[in-house]
Amino acid sequence: MLKKLIATGAILATVSGFTCTMDGLEGFVPENNLWLSKNAKSINTMDEATFNAVIDKVVKIYEPIVSSFGATLNVDRNWDDGTVNAYASQSGNTWNVAMFGGLARHQAITEDGFALVVCHELGHHIGGAPKKSTWFGATWATNEGQADYFATLKCLRKTFRNENNAAIVKALNVPSTVVTKCAEQFSEELEQLICQRGAMAGMSTAKLFQNLRNSTVVPDFTTPDTKVASKTDHNHPATQCRLDTYYQGALCSIDEMLDVDQKDEAVGVCYRSNGDTTGIRPLCWFKPAK
Repeated sequence: MLKKLIATGAILATVSGFTCTMDGLEGFVPENNLWLSKNAKSINTMDEATFNAVIDKVVKIYEPIVSSFGATLNVDRNWDDGTVNAYASQSGNTWNVAMFGGLARHQAITEDGFALVVCHELGHHIGGAPKKSTWFGATWATNEGQADYFATLKCLRKTFRNENNAAIVKALNVPSTVVTKCAEQFSEELEQLICQRGAMAGMSTAKLFQNLRNSTVVPDFTTPDTKVASKTDHNHPATQCRLDTYYQGALCSIDEMLDVDQKDEAVGVCYRSNGDTTGIRPLCWFKPAK
């Protein structure tokens, strides 16, 4: 574990707060022992150039946004490291994201799925309320479910907007139910295609969760988690619940340019008390404040 900390240049003594933590107790996925070496036989189509290109296109959009918060975005690109996880931390005005080759090489992870993970980690910094809480109150960090929601609601939409979405979606084998739901929510073809890409990126990462949890239950867009949380869960939701969150973020028709709020969980999102019934955060982890 010490080697991982050194490799990412993280000095925890100076970190003012962290989530998807660099100590390995919490990441994009729970702590795991899986290690996918860069020398392993090809598991998916991800190579180092693609790894960096995916990070670059998200950072290009969000570096100035982070700057508007008075902070500097630092992304550690650990291609050689086989860790199957990702992390976010803050050290003063430096906001860190750590990405690893092991996660990028996992068989479940597509390019869009990897972009979603980058967006999730950025979401911990700017993804809005609800925030993780401690005995001392709310922290700087957007919680896990909201970072998931932010990833497809805002970040991936901005990232995908100027790409050849028709050609990319054509190769994704999108389920008909997703095509239909996206068409119901968006009248313009471009928005429908971006919705479909966001949903499929969520499926990529959901299959990662299923694999790491050694679960035989396959996540599915048509079988939403029926759990109703008695209070907002700030930790990692269950696999199906996380897929539901990505899917609803992709389906929410709120413009991605309308920012979320760091204190008010109802701003810039689809919200039940505003009359929304689709695109809302799932009750399997989220307890609305109003």
